[in-house]
Amino acid sequence: MRVVLLKDVKGTGKKGEVKEVADGFAKNFLLKGGYARVADNSALSENKIQKDAQAYHKQQEFLAAKELAKKIEGKTVTLKIKCGENGKTFGSVSSKEICDELEKSGIVLDKKKIELKEPIKAVGEYSIVAKIYPEVSAKFVVSVEAL
Repeated sequence: MRVVLLKDVKGTGKKGEVKEVADGFAKNFLLKGGYARVADNSALSENKIQKDAQAYHKQQEFLAAKELAKKIEGKTVTLKIKCGENGKTFGSVSSKEICDELEKSGIVLDKKKIELKEPIKAVGEYSIVAKIYPEVSAKFVVSVEAL
């Protein structure tokens, strides 16, 4: 029996796939449990519409990420922090502080998307990478100055 999976089923397939399964398995488990639908014309066309909609939304997310990367690319963010002698900071600069400073200039970015190899604990300029989307990243500079 051909079915369209409505949920991920271990050992059978992922959501949205059309699978050929045994009649008993389909009737007694997949259909009763709400894991699948019989693959008739309406179910197949509905599945195609859902896949097309998902692809469209992914494309829109990708375009929005590229636009955000263009805004961030090459930007310089200046942070002022309390320092002791010889430029050593009290504490460190976190990704949240960098995001807050970016937000002041109109760029909204999640702090988890900023990759800090190590905490910034000294005055100077640092090159930072923001991973906005799996294939989209932007480089910008963080300048840490003493108060």
